[in-house]
Amino acid sequence: MKAYLVGGAVRDALLGLPVKEQDWVVVGASPEDMVAAGYRPVGKDFPVFLHPQTKEEYALARTERKSGRGYHGFTFHTGTDVTLEEDLIRRDLTVNAMARDEHGALVDPYGGQRDLEARILRHVSPSFAEDPVRILRLARFAARFAPMGFRVADETMELLRQMVQRGEADELVPERVWKETERALSGDGRVEEGYRPSVYFQVLHDCGALARVMPELAAQSGVPQRADYHPEVDTLVHTLMCIDVGARLGFPLPVRVAALLHDLGKAVTPQAELPSHRMHDMRGLPLVEQFCARLRVPNAQRDLALAVTRDHLLVHRVRELRPATLLELLERLGAFKRGEFFDQALDACLCDARGRLGQENCDYPPVAYLRAAREAAVAIQAGEVVKDGFNGVAVGEELKKRRTQRLLTFRQDNGEHGT
Repeated sequence: MKAYLVGGAVRDALLGLPVKEQDWVVVGASPEDMVAAGYRPVGKDFPVFLHPQTKEEYALARTERKSGRGYHGFTFHTGTDVTLEEDLIRRDLTVNAMARDEHGALVDPYGGQRDLEARILRHVSPSFAEDPVRILRLARFAARFAPMGFRVADETMELLRQMVQRGEADELVPERVWKETERALSGDGRVEEGYRPSVYFQVLHDCGALARVMPELAAQSGVPQRADYHPEVDTLVHTLMCIDVGARLGFPLPVRVAALLHDLGKAVTPQAELPSHRMHDMRGLPLVEQFCARLRVPNAQRDLALAVTRDHLLVHRVRELRPATLLELLERLGAFKRGEFFDQALDACLCDARGRLGQENCDYPPVAYLRAAREAAVAIQAGEVVKDGFNGVAVGEELKKRRTQRLLTFRQDNGEHGT
């Protein structure tokens, strides 16, 4: 009975990264042996045990065989005869198929250390293609390690394309797609200089999987925009630049999701109107609804994405709005009742403004302007209106009237004109 440290802990230590958790593989033991040694069984699909002191996970070495479609279609075999090399070969990437023995010696039968040094993400064996979740995981790994110069091996990218063509990506369940996408967008909660979630989507796009799991997003590829507004021209390129801005500025996940989805309407602009995109905000709303419903996107993320899709054009030209329209915009964005929602909507619009070639650090006055407008309007409270003798529905009407008048004064104080 021998235990080996495996997987990410070995990889990250070799890269000089902090190791947050450790996983172990046990060779030469049966489930009964583990229980007799004080380990507590917790595995559902195959034997996994918690160490009696450290509570770290120890899995029995196993082999697996494809027995059906999708990522549940596997049968596993564990036994005292399964070797460490047999366990490691079933893993996804060579950089994840290394181990260290009890003395710290590296066990690397498939060239993981070589690929770490070359900054290559390469599949261990053809069995990689048996699990469609690995398409998503590889794309996420590519994003995670892109700041360190990693790229997907050419032969692995070709294997991904073959998997998509065979329909393996169609077996991915919505919940798993969105779970991996959230982790890619957020960087698993890490704040790393140079982290670009766009790499995740680019890898999926390059192998054809994006069109299968997020067709609304993939449809943006090749759709032109006006070069005077968008020097990057391609709509998908713009979208991916937007989420990278969100990552660079450390914005929370809902902001990054809103930035990802805000321009879906551009993909359905009539050909005759290109490269202009009039009404893409309204055209995008049903697409955002469709996207979020299919992938089971949490309601909070969906609601912010819908608000930003609907109103980002108004936010961009907020200084042109009349006081009544400005007040309606503030109300829709939750300025008076949902402060965090309001701030996140503005942050997503900032991502849109800076997600353009050459504009990555541009000034974006609408954020400060709208926050100042909110402060001007919120200074007038319903209590004041009630004190003046209004009641019932008249309170809301009078409150709106007074706030509109206050915003007129605000506009004049800020050099704007009109009623």
